Amino acid sequence: MNCVRTTFVILGFLFFFYSWDVLVLCSRIISSDPCDPTAQQDPRTLRSDQLTVLINGYSESRIPLLQSIVTAYAASSLVSSILVLWGNPSTPSQTLAQLANNLTHSSFGFNSISLIRQSSNSLNNRFLPRPLIKTRAVLVCDDDVEVDPKSFEFAFRMWGSNPDRLIGFFVRSHDIDLSKKEWIYTVHPDKYSIMLTKFMILKIEYLFQYSCAGETVMANMRKIVDKMHNCEDILMNFVIADEVNAGPILVGAERVRDWGDARNDHDNRDGEGRRGLNGKVAQVGLSSRKDKHRKRRGECIANNMLLVCLNLRKCQSFQRNVDSVVVVPGTIGLQIVFCKERVEYGAAQKPSSVSS
Repeated sequence: MNCVRTTFVILGFLFFFYSWDVLVLCSRIISSDPCDPTAQQDPRTLRSDQLTVLINGYSESRIPLLQSIVTAYAASSLVSSILVLWGNPSTPSQTLAQLANNLTHSSFGFNSISLIRQSSNSLNNRFLPRPLIKTRAVLVCDDDVEVDPKSFEFAFRMWGSNPDRLIGFFVRSHDIDLSKKEWIYTVHPDKYSIMLTKFMILKIEYLFQYSCAGETVMANMRKIVDKMHNCEDILMNFVIADEVNAGPILVGAERVRDWGDARNDHDNRDGEGRRGLNGKVAQVGLSSRKDKHRKRRGECIANNMLLVCLNLRKCQSFQRNVDSVVVVPGTIGLQIVFCKERVEYGAAQKPSSVSS
């Protein structure tokens, strides 16, 4: 495979490309500025019947699980291409070469897998606009979350009906601790406002808005993400909520397994538990340090809200696939906005009921 030279500047990192059983190491020549307006693709020319998977990789101990997840996505007819974004600069080149070879031979001839070694470990890199993306929809996901094919298809179908919204399986919420007078990151049993990057489907335009728009305000927010090495998903939720004035959409799933979740220490009905992946694999994720993790994410929410008057929408919108019938209970209008030390509580609306 030959790399066509252009007038663009050579980047200092390498992309791995695969063509059937052949691994080709190619130094791509692309724009040094991912935010160059002239390098952005016209959304009207992109495919809407498939999506591009952006899967984040960092820990070498998770490589076997990463390979399994990539293989599963490669088997789906909904997937146009898979970009494995490797964010650990210290990983030996030999290790990545072996990973590339393994992905090639385990993906049943799927020849649109790219292993991209990032130039840094910045979590902002997860949302960079990339010329390799040829679809309107993008799936951003982690390397320790397995989704069954039917649930994956249902989530993509829900995005097709709601292309301006975030769609996914994992949610959290923001709230305010009145006793401490501070914002907190938490879990509510029936409300949510934040979709996690464990699995989120969004339209390609939001990558540009996150990485390139917003001038000084967004640049400062991205610096917070780099400083805390956390909260890129919270910032993306802010960006989209501010754009569409609506929250993310949680969809139900038949079988989704998060191998980084401690609850997998106990055997599930299939008796697999964490399938021998507990220990190192279970502890490498940021969220494994729960108390500190939640505190830092609460700080991210406060920092983002203080920087600019943005809002997160709290939702009770839940979509479930029940015997091919979509159940949509509705959305609650509870809204918390923190801007210039001002807190507002919007009037709550009673969720509408929809019978199945």
